[in-house]
Amino acid sequence: MAQFPEHFRWGAGTYSYQVEGAANEDGRGESIWDRFCSIPGTILNNDTGLVACDHYHRYPEDIRIMQELGIHLYNFSIAWPRIVPTGRGKVNPRGFDFYDRLVDGLLEAGIEPYATLYHWDLPQALQDELGGWQSRETAYAFAEYVDIVSRHFKGRIHNWLTLNEPAVTAFEGHEDGIHAPGIKDARIAWQTSHHFLLAHGLAVPILRANGDEQTRVGITLNFTQIDPATQSPEDQAAARFLDGKLHRWFLDPLFRGEYPADVLSQLGELAPKTEPGDLEIIARPLDFLGANYYTRSLVTHSPTGSLSDFGSVRAEGSEYTEMDWEVHPRGIYTMLVRLHREYHVPQVYIVENGAAFADTVSEDGRVDDPRRIHYLREHLLQVHAAIAEGVPLAGYSVWSLMDNFEWSLGYSKRFGITYIDYPTQKRILKASGYWYRDVIAANGLS
Repeated sequence: MAQFPEHFRWGAGTYSYQVEGAANEDGRGESIWDRFCSIPGTILNNDTGLVACDHYHRYPEDIRIMQELGIHLYNFSIAWPRIVPTGRGKVNPRGFDFYDRLVDGLLEAGIEPYATLYHWDLPQALQDELGGWQSRETAYAFAEYVDIVSRHFKGRIHNWLTLNEPAVTAFEGHEDGIHAPGIKDARIAWQTSHHFLLAHGLAVPILRANGDEQTRVGITLNFTQIDPATQSPEDQAAARFLDGKLHRWFLDPLFRGEYPADVLSQLGELAPKTEPGDLEIIARPLDFLGANYYTRSLVTHSPTGSLSDFGSVRAEGSEYTEMDWEVHPRGIYTMLVRLHREYHVPQVYIVENGAAFADTVSEDGRVDDPRRIHYLREHLLQVHAAIAEGVPLAGYSVWSLMDNFEWSLGYSKRFGITYIDYPTQKRILKASGYWYRDVIAANGLS
């Protein structure tokens, strides 16, 4: 039996645009994802988050599912356009009403809310007026929004995450153009990465000032095990640069107060413009780090020498998920040990870990997903091994509580431990959900 520490916290997560729906209700403003989804061809099957899982109206049922699972914490995000529809200025009280009902419902159920303040749904007005995250001014607008939200929830939300996966939205949204706002400009992408980190740093003292002695502040970064496809110097250099771009570019400023010199030297004119004092702001001490992990990438060098077109190859003999992501459980152990040994992170939470498979409902109304159970079991065994190595891991959240809108892939991929029948919005706990419930009850797995 792999037994977890006595006070280990088990959770599950969703994020605003992926589950809430009610996109045009109660004064919510337009977000960059609403606009991006409205452009034909950007999202598979032209899906949108207009209805999603209707969590906005069905949250009481979703809280009951959380209670059935026995989870201790719920990771969710607050939609900036619901609270400040135009990004700055007038606050929308009806937007707060929803999150009041959700948070109060969670607290009544004995579930701790872990709130992320930004998960990619920037108010479209800030994109139109400022150019979004390519403008330094957006970081200051974010700080104003954080002040409004954290004042409102003082005493009810104690655990705050400023941003979720800034690397993804910086590079997939501004370099590859496959996420909102759909920009394809490497220089802008690197600049936005700095503004995300600046926004985070500006938010940290605000959250502390508006909180109490229980307030804890973190940020969530995403991690992929990056290995060279071959031992050639070119592939090794490519893997080193990608690790720098996706991981060290965010870790080093947060925990060391500097950008990695090897990445900066390769960027040249792509390097973001910074101002004196920025890195001191970014490196303000954190209480914990949120870490997301799904897969490994076997990297090949760029044939053109470009910093944006590295390739990858499939690992022979490995299992792959519906996302075409390799199942590589050892990577979550490697990540956790690295965060502990190289960055001395004070405390870590796994915020996202899970897998998409082609789930179907059987004739008797059940959803059996043995591959997801296997995925989660193998990753949790590696998480347990990392704790045994001394990693200060305080909790684990499965991604995700329910199937949801998977960004540019629409509703084609199912990550949930709860099945959503989108035409009826019926919820069905999958076999993996019952399995996870048993893991939580035992605080361990065999």
